[in-house]
Amino acid sequence: MQSKAQTVAAYLKELPEDRRIAMSAVREVILQNLDAEFQEGMQYGMIGYCVPHSVYPAGYHCDPKQPLPFACLASQKNYMSLYLMSAYGNEEADQQLRAAFLKAGKKLDMGKSCIRFKKLADLPLDVIGAFIGRLTARQYVESYEAALKRSVERKPIAAKKSTKRAKGVDRSFPHHSRQHS
Repeated sequence: MQSKAQTVAAYLKELPEDRRIAMSAVREVILQNLDAEFQEGMQYGMIGYCVPHSVYPAGYHCDPKQPLPFACLASQKNYMSLYLMSAYGNEEADQQLRAAFLKAGKKLDMGKSCIRFKKLADLPLDVIGAFIGRLTARQYVESYEAALKRSVERKPIAAKKSTKRAKGVDRSFPHHSRQHS
C-alpha cells in the first residue's frame, strides 16, 4: 500500500505499533550503514534511500525527475518489504545475499529486489547492514549505468513486420524484395 505521508516520521506514525517497531529497527540499520551521499526520504509512497540529483543528475531512467532509488522500506497489506535495488539484475549480489541469509539460518522470501518479511525476527539485520554498506552512492551509480548498458546491448533490434502484403512484391527475400513482372 502506498502511503500519502510526506515525511518518514509521518509514515512511521501511521503504522500499527508492531510494524512501526520493526520498520524503525530496519531503518536504523540502514541509516547506520548507508553511505553519506545517499539520501533518505519518501519515494513512491515508501521510505526511500536514493542517490540525489546533486550526486547523479540523470536520475532514475524510468522517471528522470526521480532520484535514483537504492533501497526502499514499506509496510504492505500482508507483510513488510525491503527493496534492495542493487540486487536486481546483479547475479553476484543476489547470490551473496541469498548465501548470507542461509548462513544466518534465515529463510529468504525474495523477488527480484524485494525481501518480504512478517516480523523483525525474519531478517538478519547484520546481513542487511552489510549489504546496504557494501556500495557507496558513486559505486552504485557505476553499477547501475553498467547494468543499463548491458540491458541495451542484450535487446535485439526488432524488425518491423508488415501486416499488409503489397501486391506483386516477392516476400521470400525480405532484404531483396523485387517486383514480379
